[in-house]
Amino acid sequence: MLRRINQALPELVLGIVVYGVLAQVAGIWFAQDKILYTTGLWMGVALAVGMAVNMAIVILDTVDAIAEGRSARKASLYSVLRYLVVVLAFVVVWRFRLGNVIAMFAGVMGLKASAYLQPVTHKFIVAIQGKGLCSRRIKKR
Repeated sequence: MLRRINQALPELVLGIVVYGVLAQVAGIWFAQDKILYTTGLWMGVALAVGMAVNMAIVILDTVDAIAEGRSARKASLYSVLRYLVVVLAFVVVWRFRLGNVIAMFAGVMGLKASAYLQPVTHKFIVAIQGKGLCSRRIKKR
């Protein structure tokens, strides 16, 4: 389903989740409150996944709007709303002590790390599958 929205989105989401697992394994040793660290980190990872999906949908809608000659101002509105939701989520987690806010920030940064490492993730997945979208063989006649 995610591939229908954007070809790179599944790899981006996979990278975010792998980043979350690595941050969990590495950071749990240093956290004073392990439960708050874990909940904060995975709330951040969930936010990062939500942001990635939202960005892919907004890009798809914007491309369609431009192709049809409509205004693409809705994209900037969705960008502002996306960041307001993230700030609101941070405030709620901080106010009600639902998780560690620093760990949550680290989880959200998984979106950045995954975006930078997406080409590496793509090569890894292609190597595992043994094929790629561009490497399909064309039968000779």
